[in-house]
Amino acid sequence: MSRSERLLALLQVLRRHSRPMSGQALAAALDISLRTLYRDIATLQSQGAMIEGAPGVGYVMQPGYMLPPLMFTPEEIEALALGLRWVADRGDVGLAGGARDAMAKIGAVLPAPLRRELEASAVLVGARPKPSPATVVAQDRLRAAIRAEHKLRIVYRDPQGTQSERVVWPFALVYFDEARVLSAWCELRGDFRNFRCDRIAQAEVLDARYPQRRQTLLKTWHQRVRDSGRTILPEFGTMPS
Repeated sequence: MSRSERLLALLQVLRRHSRPMSGQALAAALDISLRTLYRDIATLQSQGAMIEGAPGVGYVMQPGYMLPPLMFTPEEIEALALGLRWVADRGDVGLAGGARDAMAKIGAVLPAPLRRELEASAVLVGARPKPSPATVVAQDRLRAAIRAEHKLRIVYRDPQGTQSERVVWPFALVYFDEARVLSAWCELRGDFRNFRCDRIAQAEVLDARYPQRRQTLLKTWHQRVRDSGRTILPEFGTMPS
């Protein structure tokens, strides 16, 4: 591994951890000596990386630092291309536009050979039926409520066509090829529920924030799923019919 590759690898390890990592753990992850690690950390700090810590205490990198030009392996380039193309094709208006903008921004800072690899990547997204405009608008509104941690008033239609009005605390939007699913705490049922986006007839973002943090709801939901042993909807619960 070259020194530049080693520095990029160190940045990646630090980015993946929000808590301080010991020098020993970082050195072991990179298969280098502690002396080399300390030297590499000093180099990154001199280049503007916001790495905090000290020997014997541990190291953590504050968010917001990038080391241009970005460097990716061929597999990482293909993963980026496939993921962004999938979102551009299958996301709502906001997500699709964000994916295209992200592709352009990443391409702009890549070295020329990697930029050509990104633009000419052979991993493609297959064709699919386009969602209805009403569903697209609803998803955009749902994501806004999730980000703001605000309650939603929805009109939901069950498989038999019966409609009910709910106030829910949305915390996740799960993307399947065949459906989009809102995971939320339902005030009517007093429990977690999943709602297919194509059955949400109306969605209104309320001014009121829900009383728990989104991360707390998500953590509780994950634990509920693990305890129940359900796997139909990975990490979120059972898929609604």
